[in-house]
Amino acid sequence: MRTILIPTDFSKNALHALQYAQELYKCERSCFFILHAYMDEVYGEYKTTSSEDLEERKRIKKEESEKKLDHLVGTILGNPPNPLHNFETIAVFDSLVDGINDFVNEMNIDMVIMGTKGETSDHKTTFGSYTIEVFKYLKCPVLAVPEGFEYRQPKVILFPTDYMLPYKRRELKLLGNLARKFKSEVHCLYFTDFDELSIRQMDNKKFLEGSLSDTYLSFGTTSVKNKADGIMEYVKKNEVGMLVMVNSRHSFFEDMLYRSTVDLLGLKVGIPFLVMQNLNR
Repeated sequence: MRTILIPTDFSKNALHALQYAQELYKCERSCFFILHAYMDEVYGEYKTTSSEDLEERKRIKKEESEKKLDHLVGTILGNPPNPLHNFETIAVFDSLVDGINDFVNEMNIDMVIMGTKGETSDHKTTFGSYTIEVFKYLKCPVLAVPEGFEYRQPKVILFPTDYMLPYKRRELKLLGNLARKFKSEVHCLYFTDFDELSIRQMDNKKFLEGSLSDTYLSFGTTSVKNKADGIMEYVKKNEVGMLVMVNSRHSFFEDMLYRSTVDLLGLKVGIPFLVMQNLNR
């Protein structure tokens, strides 16, 4: 059974991500855990220093969150409901990132699916600050679903890489499963100014080819300096339906995520974005 975690702040974007998850796994036995972290709601409005008042506010917010979660499940259940799907709700007094991370580790979650923006996010950006924090720190695959994106099977999955770091079979298995599920082509895009690969890069590329041998693979290069611009250009020219990147120490994606978060904020992809984690779990 698939175990899928969907964080929610009860925004339209979060609801959309939940509906996308249902469609993505409609033919698979799945348990969807819907999580709401309400710590910021307690401290955001709390002014007094009385511990009794604080505990009362925590109790009230917990009850409110649980009621909203129950209502949400009632809203998204089909008529008739999908017999392959189960839903569980969790209201936690924690920050969003810590709440997600703890639950992922506790339940060995297969994937987190979330919206790209929450209720309070800047509408000029593609990714809200919480989504970027989850990308950074969660040791689990994270699929971010853009606002308003309608579910469709991607004909092309774009996998930007520099071939510098060894891949793990676990992450490539997930990519291969998605490609077979969708019957998609996987396009590997290499950002470089050079024509030849180093021995290390060739070994990593061979491992990639071997791990995805039963999927259609194509390999391309680009000399565009700005990674976000290069990705966006390729997405538009090749009808890419999903973007996949790997987060690991000193990786291509980490460079965008940590050293140049502006690049990620400028990556205005209108397609689902899967971040796989090459981190110890």
